[in-house]
Amino acid sequence: MRSDSVHQFKPSLGLLDATMLVAGSMIGSGIFIVSAEIARNVGSAGALLLMWVLAGIVTLIAALSYGELSGMYPKAGGQYVYLREAYNPFVAFLFGWTQFGVIQTGTIAAVAVAFAKFTAYLLPVFSEQHVIMKAGNFTVSGARLLAIFSIFLLTYINSRGVKNGKFIQTVFTLVKIGSLLGLTLLGLLAGAKAEVWHANWENAWQFANISAVNGQATITLLSGLALFGAVAVSMKGSLFSSDAWNNVTFIAAEIKSPGKNIGRSLFWGTLIVTIIYLATNLMYLAVLPFNEIAFAANDRVGVAAAEKIFGNNGSLIVALMIMISTFGCNNGLILSGARIYYTMAKDGLFFKSAGNLNRYSVPGRGLWIQGWWASALCLTGSYNDLLAMVIFGVLVFYVLTIAGIYILRRKQPDVPRSYKAFGYPVLPMVYIIAAAALALLLLIFESNYTVPGLGIILAGIPVYYIAKRRLKA
Repeated sequence: MRSDSVHQFKPSLGLLDATMLVAGSMIGSGIFIVSAEIARNVGSAGALLLMWVLAGIVTLIAALSYGELSGMYPKAGGQYVYLREAYNPFVAFLFGWTQFGVIQTGTIAAVAVAFAKFTAYLLPVFSEQHVIMKAGNFTVSGARLLAIFSIFLLTYINSRGVKNGKFIQTVFTLVKIGSLLGLTLLGLLAGAKAEVWHANWENAWQFANISAVNGQATITLLSGLALFGAVAVSMKGSLFSSDAWNNVTFIAAEIKSPGKNIGRSLFWGTLIVTIIYLATNLMYLAVLPFNEIAFAANDRVGVAAAEKIFGNNGSLIVALMIMISTFGCNNGLILSGARIYYTMAKDGLFFKSAGNLNRYSVPGRGLWIQGWWASALCLTGSYNDLLAMVIFGVLVFYVLTIAGIYILRRKQPDVPRSYKAFGYPVLPMVYIIAAAALALLLLIFESNYTVPGLGIILAGIPVYYIAKRRLKA
């Protein structure tokens, strides 16, 4: 692939494109699955909705806070740049290291495999059970091969220019928003049952853990520290179904009027997704008895609801929706992620070739490096474990970034700000406290994931100093 550092990023994404990047990167397969785990953890309809409401509020606060930073530094790399300016290159590198090692690439791998698994509903040859090669514990299934193919296809398309990725992102996001709204409306109008709705709202605000013992649901009321733990684990699911909204900041250099449009796209994109998620969960509660939400087969609540609405064809309809949703989601993740590595390479902290733009004015080498590593994670089969490990780290970096607003107001008071963080200084501090508390609770209640996750971040420390030594040499 020919690279040329003379080429420059071309601002070619408007407000609609940027908004679709925010919304499309957020909506993957989580909304069809996560509500089952939340229902088991909190045990009532009101508590289930509350977890989604809180996730929406927290996400909106964070997105509105990022608007100030994006107005100050409308550059490729986004959050990496904010951390570098507020703190130092070391903190920024740890963020970039974690993004490349696990967060961005691991998410791409997980979303690609979800795409393949639901494609298997239509084409069984792409199922996990269709093993093509096996060597000890290492297996290559039809699902993993299709996942890798989808990553390579989207990487190739995006390496040919941002306009190609923009077209896919906007079209697929509009289609999946429309299909989600259609499913929700049909569920509320045609699939809803009054007796189910009323039964779900009895004891609607009690917090309880629901478990299945010998086929019978056992309810344990929650209080004290156990209640906070259940909320933390539930919020993990709803928050990370709403994550990846920050990806639009990575591609700031290719957005028209970035100082204004990034902040606007963050607000509209996160608001649209929050409303859709709440409406979808209301539909679940109108169509499915609460226990059927909590114990949906393989946690596929969306499939269970669709089968109530459409009969046996419901699973095929949701499978098609998830295929569209995950394909569009991965396009946004692949499109934006390579811009972080581009800026890191310019700082001498990543492979040098990733810091060049190809003849289509995109970081082609960075895209392919990202694609190869994400594909390797697909083959390991451990991407979901890796993602669970870095949840703690993701929250830490969000907290550090938003705390950077306070730091930069002191360090760089004269830098133009086309936006100022909404509700400053109160609302950003609300986010910092809430996210830090959630991280602490996860450290207590899911230490088997969060401690290794912290280890992944800390492993970047020696890598940083090796890179600095080589840069000086």
